[in-house]
Amino acid sequence: MSSPAIKFENISKQYRLGTIGTGTLSHDLNRWWAMNIRGREDPYLKIGQVNDRAAKAAGDYIWALRDIDFEVKQGEVLGIIGKNGAGKSTLLKILSRVTTPTIGRIMARGRIASLLEVGTGFHPEMTGRENIFMNGSIMGMTKAEIRRKFDEIVDFAGVEKYIDTPVKRYSSGMTVRLGFAIAAHLEPEILVVDEVLAVGDAEFQKKAVGKMQDVSQQHGRTVLFVSHNMGAVSNICDSGIVLNNGELLYSSTAENAISKYLNLTQKGSIYTSTKKSGLFFRRISAVDNNLNDTSCFGISESPRLSIEINDFSTNNNHQNIILGVVLLDDLKNKVFTVDYDLSQHLKRRILNNNKVILEIPEKLIAPGNYSFLLAIHKPNVELF
Repeated sequence: MSSPAIKFENISKQYRLGTIGTGTLSHDLNRWWAMNIRGREDPYLKIGQVNDRAAKAAGDYIWALRDIDFEVKQGEVLGIIGKNGAGKSTLLKILSRVTTPTIGRIMARGRIASLLEVGTGFHPEMTGRENIFMNGSIMGMTKAEIRRKFDEIVDFAGVEKYIDTPVKRYSSGMTVRLGFAIAAHLEPEILVVDEVLAVGDAEFQKKAVGKMQDVSQQHGRTVLFVSHNMGAVSNICDSGIVLNNGELLYSSTAENAISKYLNLTQKGSIYTSTKKSGLFFRRISAVDNNLNDTSCFGISESPRLSIEINDFSTNNNHQNIILGVVLLDDLKNKVFTVDYDLSQHLKRRILNNNKVILEIPEKLIAPGNYSFLLAIHKPNVELF
């Protein structure tokens, strides 16, 4: 069994809200005495206050992270997922020593290369060539080691033409390509990548994902990967953790962690509109055989959508009106797309209240979590 490459022990990070000043001497001494000598929490923090970005702050301090404990094995690719503001980037900044934890400690074995945001570790006045050597030196590599990797880094980043140009003149895409190439090729034991890969184009993202897989599988390096792209997390990560409001909510395989996260972000099975006029969806819901609202179907049941459309009937001159339906899986990949002609009587039935009932044959989809995208439009004319 692989030994842990990274171990997080009771990691907590506290920030002060509002304008940061020196405060009073008694305030600082009381806080220092309570937290560093007596080992207690900050006396100025309201009890139970957590990092919930949807709630109004009740005190001057907030826990960005609270009691984070987990291990990452050597050669493991760990996906860190959660909503915006959950604490993902803060966790990686602590690991990368950009900031320090308020409580707890991290034990990491080997060199850490981090790509936390566009331009991480770059000096804008220095050229791409100079920044490669500077970053390698910071990681403890010799000039000979950096030279050996130099051509490979430049080729991967695709910036050979601009390698002797100051980085401040690079586009964000060029900067992140060079940053990732440096971080991945200078042989770190631990590679930390935040969601900056989204800045790159599709071709670079594919190369980056392949490189992370190669770093882990072929060279036994440890990778921590933060992304909102669940497809990428599923493809390259062995395990995953879910952060929510600064706390470790769940830790398991990547697939289980993704499922847990998606359950947190589900918007429900009923959609309603507040519009008053025109052609639009008034209400959409998933329904069972008896047309009762539901969000769960048995293996032998055909999922149905009840779609109530405002101002629609067969007598109001709405000709060639198309209802487009897209079924998405839990990674937001398209399963299929279907267009229903609402001007025809095929594949639909209209009830008295402008309601359309669509039935999806159960044999078309496997068990899992699904969502729908819908649109009403006249092809090549108007989107309602």
